Amino acid sequence: MTERLHRIPEVADILGCGRTKVYDLLQSGQLKSVKVGSMRRVHSEDLATYLASLRRSS
Repeated sequence: MTERLHRIPEVADILGCGRTKVYDLLQSGQLKSVKVGSMRRVHSEDLATYLASLRRSS
């Protein structure tokens, strides 16, 4: 994964879920994000960490 900030719809596409689920993950703290002005973004490294945690838990 390249070092970049992903928009919420991009994260949803990568995870294969809807935007609402991504916002639920953000609110619960399972997935980290940053605010850029009024926009919420997920760093590629944080997305990779979340995906790795899914592999460990299965």
